[in-house]
Amino acid sequence: MHRRWIALVIALTFSGMTQAHDTPHTAAPAAQAGADDENLWLDDIDGAKPLDWVKARNAETVSKYAESQDFKTLDARLLEMLDSDAKIPMVSKIGDHFYNFWRDKQHPKGLWRRTTLAEYRKDKPAWDTVIDLDALAASEKENWVWHGAQCLKPDYRRCLVSLSRGGADADVVREFDLSTKAFIKDGFALPEAKSQVAWIDDDHIYVATDFGPGSMTTSSYPRIVKEWKRGTPLASAKTVYEGKDNDMSISAYRDRTPGFERDFVQRALEFYNSETFLRGKDGKLTKIDVPNDAETDVEREWLLVEPRTAWTVGGKTFPSGSLVATKFDDFMAGKREFTVLFTPDEHTSLAGHSWTRHHLILTVSHDVVSQIKVLTPAATGAWKEDTLSGAPALSNMQAGGIDPDDTDEYFLTVSGFLQPTTLYYGTLGQGEREAIKHAPAFFDASKFAVSQHFATSKDGTKVPYFEIAPKAMKTDGDNPTLVYGYGGFEISLEPAYAAGAGRAWLEKGGVYVIANIRGGGEYGPRWHQAALKANRPRAYEDFAAVSQDLIDRKITSPKHMGMMGGSNGGLLAGNMLTQYPQLYGAVVSQVALLDMKRYTHMSAGASWMAEYGDPDKPEEWKYIQTFSPYQNLHKGTTYPPVLFTTSTRDDRVGPVHARKMAARMQAMGFDASLYENLEGGHGAAADNKQSAFMSALAYTYLWEHLK
Repeated sequence: MHRRWIALVIALTFSGMTQAHDTPHTAAPAAQAGADDENLWLDDIDGAKPLDWVKARNAETVSKYAESQDFKTLDARLLEMLDSDAKIPMVSKIGDHFYNFWRDKQHPKGLWRRTTLAEYRKDKPAWDTVIDLDALAASEKENWVWHGAQCLKPDYRRCLVSLSRGGADADVVREFDLSTKAFIKDGFALPEAKSQVAWIDDDHIYVATDFGPGSMTTSSYPRIVKEWKRGTPLASAKTVYEGKDNDMSISAYRDRTPGFERDFVQRALEFYNSETFLRGKDGKLTKIDVPNDAETDVEREWLLVEPRTAWTVGGKTFPSGSLVATKFDDFMAGKREFTVLFTPDEHTSLAGHSWTRHHLILTVSHDVVSQIKVLTPAATGAWKEDTLSGAPALSNMQAGGIDPDDTDEYFLTVSGFLQPTTLYYGTLGQGEREAIKHAPAFFDASKFAVSQHFATSKDGTKVPYFEIAPKAMKTDGDNPTLVYGYGGFEISLEPAYAAGAGRAWLEKGGVYVIANIRGGGEYGPRWHQAALKANRPRAYEDFAAVSQDLIDRKITSPKHMGMMGGSNGGLLAGNMLTQYPQLYGAVVSQVALLDMKRYTHMSAGASWMAEYGDPDKPEEWKYIQTFSPYQNLHKGTTYPPVLFTTSTRDDRVGPVHARKMAARMQAMGFDASLYENLEGGHGAAADNKQSAFMSALAYTYLWEHLK
């Protein structure tokens, strides 16, 4: 499993117990940490008193920012965009069909549906509904949110469907029959938990879930993985592997590629630090002997390794961020001969890869602009390399194999900030690709231009950023400008169609900026590692440098400049608020970490210590406290107005951070607003209507303060 994918799933746009169980676990350091915290009563996430306080704050925020005609118009326009039937229905191949999960006005909770490739290539495909989530939710009186399905190949008849109550990470799992389009009575089923499940065969699955007291890690993920036989109680499932309490999570899966069936167990110690084991038929586990921080991919006969730190093996040293290949069976037998597939440089990094039956597709990022390479394996020596070209300047290309077990077919998307996505279909080695879907334009892009710039950070590092601005913009410092950032978990902010920002910000005459700060993955592992733990302030210095560069270039000025970020980006927002208040006229912090003194004792916070450090260790709290917004609020300081948004059902970061930050700022007399959606999980919205409202609120708040 690719750890970048794990980071996206657990850190994020960023499943155990419901939130009633996500209160801080008992620990002496935590108790000491909370001794001077006047807002600990807000930790009771579902308590009547805290929820009454939340509802009162929500009412205040709505009264100020969500009752004007301008807000209602924007809300409606964003919802119209999200519900549009003209959006591209992205699909994945399961058996002979292509499946899509779709939400629109008539189906706010969504449809899981399927079609054939021949139909999909039409302008208006005929779809076969497999699960109507709205109908299911109504019949069961549950607020179900779709969390996906895993289907058993090669016949793809049975699936394990995951459903979340209100959007939390925790979900229920039920077995589903694709041929009858019905849940299987007495099939595999798990109660609500942060579970990880995977098929072994028709009658067995791997299951990592909440087996009772002591079975979850301090990060709130499964500590034990078992093999469960159909028709037997979960309590009788056979233990495959047990991790430690302070591991992040444990899981297992079977690769069912015909002719290459293998079982793997994964022990995630922390982000970008894990062990993968090959499980033999006798149950014996053999560790794949690569560095714990390396990403590995086993596909058919091949083992790919992407080291995150320089790796010396077989008499050669492979740099951080490179990609090397060898035969998996040879490697497990002790051979250490690798072929280099990619080597990074100062401007270029590997953004991802995907297999087809006979080829490997690489997505390469050069100064945050993507290129696609196609490699063809060779028995020995260098692999053949070709290029998929055709992307406009400052755009993004993403390519992936459709069915690597059988074909060389692929999908390719091309998009840019002002360029709606085009979906291409093709077969490698068989002529040109064909454009089969075009996303609609949701705003008039002809009035705007995209440019890329580089700011110089405090330590001299060049930090790229994208600027989307009106062509007729005057450089007089008066342009309302929104700067967005993330800067964590090796996640890149790449060019993507700015549909929401186009309607909500650009059309009003604003400037929209994406800052590619350290902590992200824009330049591979080195860019991420440059802002870990004690070096976390480098991310904030980078963001400040981008903001200052916009001022120096007379694009905007502090009273007209705002910033926004979510999750780890919400922590970024909190630090720009408390450390660089002079740069901004308003700040929006979404589903954020803010109390870094106690974050490891809230929700899934313990899983992020590799990113930020452990505040219960005095030597680490010494540097963590420098970027803990909640502890760095000071009376007498002039802070810009700030809006905190969160969700009661967020069991990843949790709503307590935003609650306490808003409460402390309000008690100090500062202009701090809070809106907590009562459902929606870490995405802060359970359907399109809620997503539109939350976006409209953030953009309206910023425009009111920056125009």
